[in-house]
Amino acid sequence: MDYIVSGLPIEPFQSLFGLDDEALRERGAVRQVAEASHGYPCRVSLQDAEPGETLLLLHWRHHDVDTPYRASGPIYVREAAQAMARVRNSVPPQQQRRLLSVRAYDREGWMQQAEVVDGAALEPLIERYFDDTRIDYLHVHNARPGCYACRIDRG
Repeated sequence: MDYIVSGLPIEPFQSLFGLDDEALRERGAVRQVAEASHGYPCRVSLQDAEPGETLLLLHWRHHDVDTPYRASGPIYVREAAQAMARVRNSVPPQQQRRLLSVRAYDREGWMQQAEVVDGAALEPLIERYFDDTRIDYLHVHNARPGCYACRIDRG
């Protein structure tokens, strides 16, 4: 099965990097410092921030469709992120070590299936979902605490 795991594009966030705390608050964002490994997942690079690294916590519309499944929520973006991650035919370590909620959508943005899975078992689920011709793409969320994680498309 050929698939691509993608982070968010970096361009919408670059203008926020380096802003002071007041300017970030005016835009509904806050800067946080990672206190531990594996607790601050960047949605652009698909890498967890290292302790001491700064990230922005902000609201993001990750599923901008004209259906009741339009969705948004909080995300982290590492200020050191350089580019949007695109990983072909491999599940990034960030997703492998988490409990995930995977949502399968058709071309119009209607959810067709959903399942909670341990990240180590994500790849077989990708294959099963993409065997269904109705499924166009997947959105992956961290089941704890439930934030958007990444998108998966057919390769």
